[in-house]
Amino acid sequence: MLKLFLPSEHVQSIFDIDPDKLKEKGVKGVITDLDNTLVEWDRPTATPELIIWFDKLRAHGILVTIVSNNNEKRVRAFSDPLQIPFIHQARKPMARAFHKARKTMGLKLEETVVVGDQLLTDVLGGNRGGFHTILVVPVAQTDEFRTRINRYFERKIMAFFKRKGMIEWEEHN
Repeated sequence: MLKLFLPSEHVQSIFDIDPDKLKEKGVKGVITDLDNTLVEWDRPTATPELIIWFDKLRAHGILVTIVSNNNEKRVRAFSDPLQIPFIHQARKPMARAFHKARKTMGLKLEETVVVGDQLLTDVLGGNRGGFHTILVVPVAQTDEFRTRINRYFERKIMAFFKRKGMIEWEEHN
């Protein structure tokens, strides 16, 4: 059961996810969380650096869909200027939104990765759906109230994984 919380990979930042390496692995689509994965939870728009990263993915023929538990207004305001499709109020860790995003991109499970900053929503949901999951360190040190509760449990789970030798990286928060 706890293995469902274990990401396939861990990186410091979204920018450590290299489009060339994704392509080499046969990845054609990225399903990504928004808040504290791509930008701070209270930042309304993409940073110039993030726009460049999205452009690199597009140049490699890699599709992107944002899957967020946040409301439509928040996710649309971020996604529309970038012309990135999105699913709001995704109800992660349920896997349904991840599969909907994959199907909308027209991709197979093995051609798609799930990226996010939370074990209890992004990694759990992606793993439940059978996806390759990539955990990123949260962009901001602060979180919305609901997320702060999740972080408490994440720290416990990460400590367990570390004690058991199941992870090699330092605690991510």
